[in-house]
Amino acid sequence: MYRKIVELIDGNVSLAAALVLSTQGSAPQRAGARAVVEAAGRIWGTVGGGAVEAETQRVAAEACRSQRPHVFDFEMSSPDAAGDEAICGGRMRVLVDPGAGRHRASFAAAAEALADRRRGCLVTRLCLRPGLEVEVEWLPEASLPAVRSFPGGHAMRACLAAGRAEHFLAEAPESGSAAEVFVEPVVPSPHLLIAGGGHVGQAVAQEALRVGFDVTVIDDRPEFAAAELFPPGVCVLCGPIAGQIAGCPLDEQTYVVLVTRGHRHDAQALTACIRRPLAYLGMIGSRRKVALMRQEFLATGLATAEEFERVRAPIGLEIGALTVPEIAVSIVAQLIAVRRKAALG
Repeated sequence: MYRKIVELIDGNVSLAAALVLSTQGSAPQRAGARAVVEAAGRIWGTVGGGAVEAETQRVAAEACRSQRPHVFDFEMSSPDAAGDEAICGGRMRVLVDPGAGRHRASFAAAAEALADRRRGCLVTRLCLRPGLEVEVEWLPEASLPAVRSFPGGHAMRACLAAGRAEHFLAEAPESGSAAEVFVEPVVPSPHLLIAGGGHVGQAVAQEALRVGFDVTVIDDRPEFAAAELFPPGVCVLCGPIAGQIAGCPLDEQTYVVLVTRGHRHDAQALTACIRRPLAYLGMIGSRRKVALMRQEFLATGLATAEEFERVRAPIGLEIGALTVPEIAVSIVAQLIAVRRKAALG
């Protein structure tokens, strides 16, 4: 959305940027959800759909005409389940700002940080001077300790560490200071490395890309490392699988899925990454294959028992998957569960 905002600003499109500041109870989106509404009515992104999105579009049209920002609270507590009004029971606070063009540099910096896999916070301040004014500031991670303005660098670093946006209210804002501050952590998408470009690897790449992973696929066969086999945006590398993995920058934000064409290739790929710091390491295969490989790794010192326990194998959630698309869904569902720290039985 940062890139889309910059693109529309550079195209001289009249627009209002919408941001969900906070939610209470059951709501269709969480704090930090963004949308951009053109004056002509077209919307990019979403703040939740349905009635709240219709109200956002209405407020955005008025904001584009008046060139004044608005904040509104939307209640979803209609008692009429058969009507068109929201009945979720929650509440959403939404900012609609037609002055996004003034903050182009901040949105561009956030977009560039994501592209370069750098972290930071995008901070939106709502000030009363005496009318509502909006300020948007990009703060790279290294600059956060020096931030003294409300809510302070410590609170911003906590948001970034948790990867969760926070809405802060000043108890007694001074004249001209921020009455509300929204801190939005900007964290690069997790990196998924898929070893094996066969049918399962192709299906996993497609599903993972759709749910927000940056995807790299490695295969040593040119016919399975062809870019046209994968959706746009997937990085495809051709070469010895173990060597390619060894040369990749793997860290705590990296997820590795091993779906090569055989036991030997899986073992080589596993050897290349089993001792690397990873968020997730999964390998396809039967329970017998996994048991034999574990025995081999422990006997040869390629891994300790504790290190091998990190390997999710057989891979994926147990949903009774049989077909390739179903297997891909089970694998990506497990990736999502690990990413969101979901409790699994």
